[in-house]
Amino acid sequence: MLSIYQAVKSCRIRLFVALLCCAPEWVFAQQVEVRLEGDYPDLRANAEAFIGEVEGRSEGNLRRYAPTAVSQAREALRALGYYSPLIDWRIQEGDSETTATLILTIKPGEPVRVIDRTVEIRGEASSDERFTANLPAQPAEGDILNHGEYARLRETIQTRARRRGYFDGSFVTHTLKVDPAARTATVTLIYDSGQRYRLGDVTFAEGHWFEIDLLERFVSFTPGTPYHADEIAKLNNDLQGSGYFRGVDIDASPGNAENGVIPVSVALTRREARSVAAGVGFSTDVGPRLTGTWREHWINPMGHKRGAETELSAPRQSVSAWYELPLDPPMTDLIRLTSGYQREDIENVESELLTFGQQWQHQLDDGWLQVLSLRWEGERYNIGDDEKGTSSLLLPGIGYSKIHTDSQLDPSRGYRLQFDATGSHRSVLSSVDILHVNALAKGLFTLAENHRFLARFQVGAVATNRFEDVPPSLRFFAGGDQSVRGYGYETLSPENDNGVPVGGRYLMVGSAEYQYQFADQWRAALFVDHGNAINQLNDPLATGAGVGIRWISPVGPLRLDIAKGLDPQFGGGWRIHFSMGPEL
Repeated sequence: MLSIYQAVKSCRIRLFVALLCCAPEWVFAQQVEVRLEGDYPDLRANAEAFIGEVEGRSEGNLRRYAPTAVSQAREALRALGYYSPLIDWRIQEGDSETTATLILTIKPGEPVRVIDRTVEIRGEASSDERFTANLPAQPAEGDILNHGEYARLRETIQTRARRRGYFDGSFVTHTLKVDPAARTATVTLIYDSGQRYRLGDVTFAEGHWFEIDLLERFVSFTPGTPYHADEIAKLNNDLQGSGYFRGVDIDASPGNAENGVIPVSVALTRREARSVAAGVGFSTDVGPRLTGTWREHWINPMGHKRGAETELSAPRQSVSAWYELPLDPPMTDLIRLTSGYQREDIENVESELLTFGQQWQHQLDDGWLQVLSLRWEGERYNIGDDEKGTSSLLLPGIGYSKIHTDSQLDPSRGYRLQFDATGSHRSVLSSVDILHVNALAKGLFTLAENHRFLARFQVGAVATNRFEDVPPSLRFFAGGDQSVRGYGYETLSPENDNGVPVGGRYLMVGSAEYQYQFADQWRAALFVDHGNAINQLNDPLATGAGVGIRWISPVGPLRLDIAKGLDPQFGGGWRIHFSMGPEL
């Protein structure tokens, strides 16, 4: 049972909380007002930040607090270079509806200006251009003194020293001399970096299970490489991104260095071998969609992987499997063996596609990803009631792609370039001669944070001796969420005599979009799309335009568009488009 003291104390707490809940709104009003003579929004904001929230004080208590508020305001102005302000204060009495207010009236006076700036780097870093280049230009000679800028300059030098391996570095001189009477300041920063440490051998602690040769291929630097924190971060990210490990712990402490060489020790915790995932999605192209994946993240100490994927929607059903062998470096280079079955029924075009293939993926030194492939495709198809056929094709191919963005999930700028070419010949296990090429370019640019401009351009072509023997999977169709909005999914293409889209020899699609961010994670969009799948390069193209809204969800952008197809002869009309996924 509660003692009498505990009961009384509990009742007091409850009464206090109740009074707080019932108290009028003015009890919590800010009671200090800062007024500056002249246009100095930064000074006012800094003074208000230094003073902070002042609430619930009586008039007498506020009067006693006034010297403290004046001192805080003076300190706030000094931080921005105003050392001689005139600050007056008065109390504005409250009434039954409002509380008393302390009003500070400030004349900033003349600011202190920097008359000399000396920044000198000594030691090995003096010849390190990446260390000395682009140091903060402020505070510069002639600038109004800003203590924050001075601190930032110091911190930048110290941070670069740590990141680039100058662990013995220190400031010989770091002074900021201010003469308030003369309203002048001099900045002197002299930093002696000492020697630059180097990275030594990388060792992997026991218990990782994998072949040491595989792990060493993740190391992108050689012993003796000058230290940089990014090298350690890259090794950590590459090991984490491999899918092999649940935990990665890298020790590259300069305290373990010998003669300026830092040994690198890596401890790895292997992840569970298998994972299964299922998902539900929706787009207006294919409607509701179910997906499932099964993945075996490691099969043997050599790091081989395998997995299977399936997709189920009304127009498309597919299942595929793959087996992957890592190469050198394993972060980007691999060999993948694939097989799959896909069934589609879209706009009176039915097809069943069976594939077996192999891909060799290799990243070039300039950042382009190269994929060499060889696959066999067997397809059985019906186009309306007029065209039926089967095809058997052995298709060697080559592809190049490059993506550059400042964020994987929601970039503000970047581009994506992609080019693919495949072909077949009747003399090599194929029923028709084909050369199939496809190119895609996307760009994104953001202006003044809230204004985004996106552009997309895609072209494709099929060269063949008998187009009627080209299966639907290698013909071109346009229209839909990711193509020309305002038209049905894959409804834009040449038609046969019965009005059934049969696919075209060429593809030309372009899009321009403007987005305005009107709230956090929300954007409005205006767009125009133009394109078609055609048989002759001078055939007419279809145009669609509309408006949309974008929500930047935790898993990527979700897009809802209302589009109007402007060409009724191509089936254009009002359509709603919903899709999700990255914009590049």
